[in-house]
Amino acid sequence: MNLAAMLQKTARTFGDRPALARGTEVVADYRTFADRAARIAGGLLAQRESGLGLDPGDRVAIGMTNCPEFLEVLYGVWHAGLVAVPMNAKLHAKEFEYILEHSGAKTVFVSPDKRETIAGMADAARVIEVGTPAYDAVRGADAVAMAEPGPDDIAWLFYTSGTTGRPKGAMLTHRNMLGMTMNYLADLDTVSETDCIIHCAPMSHGSGLYALPHVARGAAHVIPDSGGFDPAETIALIGHWPGASFFFAPTMIVRLLNAPGIAEADLSNLKAIVYGGGPMYVSDTKRALDVFGDKLIQIYGQGESPMTISWCSRAFHADRDHPRWEQRLASVGIARTELEVIVADGDDTPLPPGETGEILVRGDLVMKGYWENPEATAETLRGGWLHTGDMGAFDGEGFLTLKDRSKDMIISGGTNIYPREIEEVLLTHPDVAEVSCIGAADPEWGEIVVAYVVAKDGAKPAEKDLDALCLDNLARFKRPKAYRYVEALPKNNYGKVLKTELREWFAEEAGA
Repeated sequence: MNLAAMLQKTARTFGDRPALARGTEVVADYRTFADRAARIAGGLLAQRESGLGLDPGDRVAIGMTNCPEFLEVLYGVWHAGLVAVPMNAKLHAKEFEYILEHSGAKTVFVSPDKRETIAGMADAARVIEVGTPAYDAVRGADAVAMAEPGPDDIAWLFYTSGTTGRPKGAMLTHRNMLGMTMNYLADLDTVSETDCIIHCAPMSHGSGLYALPHVARGAAHVIPDSGGFDPAETIALIGHWPGASFFFAPTMIVRLLNAPGIAEADLSNLKAIVYGGGPMYVSDTKRALDVFGDKLIQIYGQGESPMTISWCSRAFHADRDHPRWEQRLASVGIARTELEVIVADGDDTPLPPGETGEILVRGDLVMKGYWENPEATAETLRGGWLHTGDMGAFDGEGFLTLKDRSKDMIISGGTNIYPREIEEVLLTHPDVAEVSCIGAADPEWGEIVVAYVVAKDGAKPAEKDLDALCLDNLARFKRPKAYRYVEALPKNNYGKVLKTELREWFAEEAGA
């Protein structure tokens, strides 16, 4: 089934319901939304006459700061049987250029703030800026019948965040995305036509993916006036929109928790915060539960298995009386309904509970492969399993705890050390705001643990106090051998700490 069919079905049943909103203003109901998508499809296919030759399977890039038009274009692309290539609006110009060239996109839609950056990058690409006569002409074209792509045809070319090397384009099919949609509604949350999702996180990634189940159920899509995440604006939107759900990175939750006035804010409209995309430390999770109530749902996934590998439900978050409550909060929950998830050794042999290995995933949600990269596809999908590159362990109840990316694991004296375990301990110190641990080369031990620490409110904690904290909670060999105090940790556009950059910092320092 074409993913755009979900929009058309919703428009028939809930045509008068608010579909797209900017801030507190509704800009389209579902009937209008569906009509615009069908017309955009017509406008895109009409380009055949201009010689640009858009045919089924051709790529259409989207380089927009969050705006209602993002969803109009996304569903218009699918309605036409084309492939969407959403790009994070925060990317560098060279990153936009690489994605446009690598994907071979023939048309790119941009928001006004991205026109100057993107225009002219790809010779074959036609740039259409929203809010201009060119966009109005495409959106005002004659509607066309919906294309009928096969279930294994590509719908979304999802470019990875690229913390190391060039980003790869994960080919997500209509089957993948439909499975993700149904999985959300089965596992994560019920959605109705009286609910909404507020898109503060980039719609090119998690928030946009989670638009699909909300379209399927006729919920409203609210885009902040700012086009992104601002804590004060977010609090105000929660006060206005009932049944409000979000997809947040953990860093966004922490910023919202630290926002002035959050303790007094009216959060009664808040329905759910689905979070993932990076580590959420137990101390922050507890604080979020105290402030927001039992509204938290954790997901662990990656673009190669879109937003979907495991989940920790509201109920698991709320079960404070469970003897392993804190351990569950430190985990990423249990395997999602439609997926097989195992922890395996280097030979892909499943390991028993308690043993750490690479997390492997199999099921209908796993990508078709990487665009124009058969070598990476064969390596990542070998044996029929998605090799995530993440290290983890199951407990006896099926809860999966992430240790780290395999490349971030530290081997000191022949013993594996997982940075997150140390980071969790250091974050309990009242003067530590953020911390990230890396392995640094050492002639005696192979690697030693180095902790990069961001102090809270400039109150630099003493190294001896951090040492004592680690020794009270960890084996001695896991204690950092060195501390570095920094004003901020380097992060990518999705809030993930760039440990590769931290390693470069340390290497430069050592070579000085």
